[in-house]
Amino acid sequence: MPDVLGVGLTWFSAFLGYLLPFLFVLALVVFVHEMGHFLVGRWLGVKVETFSLGFGPRVARFYDRKGTEWALSAIPLGGYVRFKGDANAASAPDHEAAAAMTEADRQDAFPHKSVAARAAIVAAGPLANFLLAFVIFTSCFMLLGRTLVEPIIAGVNENSPAAAAGFKPGDRVLSINGRKVQSFDDVARRVSVSEGDTLTFLVQRESREIELVGTPTIYSRKTILGTDRRPVMGFVGSRDAEHHFLKKFGPVEAAQTAVQEIVFVIDRTGAYVAGLFAGREKADQLSGPTRIAYISGKVAESGLGPLFMLAGILSISIGLINLLPVPMLDGGHLVFYAIEATFGRPISPRAQEISFRLGFALVIMLMLFSTWNDIIHLTGLAF
Repeated sequence: MPDVLGVGLTWFSAFLGYLLPFLFVLALVVFVHEMGHFLVGRWLGVKVETFSLGFGPRVARFYDRKGTEWALSAIPLGGYVRFKGDANAASAPDHEAAAAMTEADRQDAFPHKSVAARAAIVAAGPLANFLLAFVIFTSCFMLLGRTLVEPIIAGVNENSPAAAAGFKPGDRVLSINGRKVQSFDDVARRVSVSEGDTLTFLVQRESREIELVGTPTIYSRKTILGTDRRPVMGFVGSRDAEHHFLKKFGPVEAAQTAVQEIVFVIDRTGAYVAGLFAGREKADQLSGPTRIAYISGKVAESGLGPLFMLAGILSISIGLINLLPVPMLDGGHLVFYAIEATFGRPISPRAQEISFRLGFALVIMLMLFSTWNDIIHLTGLAF
C-alpha cells in the first residue's frame, strides 16, 4: 500500500523549500513592474481597468473606488495591467473600440494619450524593476553588510596565466589596470569582464610593490545556470578566516555599490546576449520557471538576505527582457511609439496586429526553449 502520508509530506516540503521562495521572488518582481505601469498611468490620467498578478482564471478579486479590478489569477507566472482601450493583457491597442469612443471616453483612454505619455507609461515598468533592485541592494548592504575576502593570492595553478605572469602565493593585489581593488571579489570581477584582454596587476609582495602582466584564458564549465564561460587567471583567493571580513556600508556607499551591482549585471547580460549572436556563448544559460524555482529554493536555504539579493538580480533581468524590441514586450511598444513620433503617425493597424502575433509566437518559443533547458539541466541529461 503506498505511503500516502509520506508522499504528501514530500510534496509539502518541496512546496515550502522551492515553490514558496520562487513565488515570493516572482510575485515581488512582477508586482513592482506592473505597479510602475499602474502608477504612471494613473498619474497621466489613464483609466486602469485591471491589475492582475498571474494569468488565467481569477482566484480572488476586488474593485477599488476608481473601478479598477485587482485580481489574483491562477497561473502565477507573470502579471499585467490593462488600461482603457487595450485589446488584451499585452496592451495591444483595440483600434475599433478606440475609433468608436466618444470625446468623453477618449479623455482617460490609453490609445488617445500623447506619444510621450504612452511611452512614459510603458517605460515605467522596466524602470520600476531597476529601482526595486537599487532599493534591495542598498538596503541589504546597509542592514546586513557584505562578507568579503582580502585580495590575497592563496594559490597559483600550474601552467596558468597567473603562473606565467609570475604570481606567487601571498601576493596582495592592489590594483588592476590602474583601478584599485578592495577585495578578492573585485579581482575576480575585473578578470571576468576582461574578455581575455591583457591585464596589468600591481601587487604587494612582502614589503615591495611589483607590476605583473597577464592575459586571462577563457574557461568553460557546466553549472546549474548552464555553460559558464569566462576569462580566468588561474589563481585562487584565501580560505583563511583571518582574511575574511564583514564590510559595513553607510547610506551613500551602499547606494553607490548598489549602482555598481546593477551596472555589472546589465554589462554581463549584454555581453552574454552579444556572445549568443556572435556564437561565443551557448543558449543553455536561458532559464525558465523551473530552474529559477530550484535556484530560489537553494538560495533561500542561506536566509532572507540572499533571497532578496536574488530578487534584485531577477528584477534587473525582467527589466532588461521587457526592454527588448519585441512586439508584445515593453520594448516593442516603445519602438512603435518611436516610429509614430518620427513620422507623425502610427504604423497601420494591420502591421501592428501581425507584429504582435509574431512577438507572441517568439515569446512562447522562448518560454518553451528555456523550459526545455531547465529539464535538461535539472535531470542531468546532455546531448
